[in-house]
Amino acid sequence: MTDPVKDHDLIDVKDQSGSDSKEKPASTIPEEELARLTDDLIAAFKTVFDPEIPVDIYELGLIYTVDIDDNRDVQIDMTLTAPGCPVAGDMPGWVESAARTVNGVNKVNVDLVFDPPWDISRMSDEARLALNML
Repeated sequence: MTDPVKDHDLIDVKDQSGSDSKEKPASTIPEEELARLTDDLIAAFKTVFDPEIPVDIYELGLIYTVDIDDNRDVQIDMTLTAPGCPVAGDMPGWVESAARTVNGVNKVNVDLVFDPPWDISRMSDEARLALNML
């Protein structure tokens, strides 16, 4: 399993038309700046925890996609470990607040999605170790 912390495929750059540009960025954001934004967003996500689980949401695999457009607006699709999670109403706001701390990020929008449903295969090895699930 790939460690999601090292897997920057999660974060996409969108050109002005909104099309994906994973293979060759058509973005006006310089490559070095995009790498910094990516690393800083991941670090910000790692500061958000589900109060009932002692592992951050990034390592849990709750962040599904992050799109950064040329204006440095960020769209985040995330999920929860269960649809009935007691912090379902709060966690997207926590993620938005964390992403807004990243220097250079403008607007942030977080959508809660449940397709595909979350399962333990999305967790990093670090998360599995912390939860004694290896």
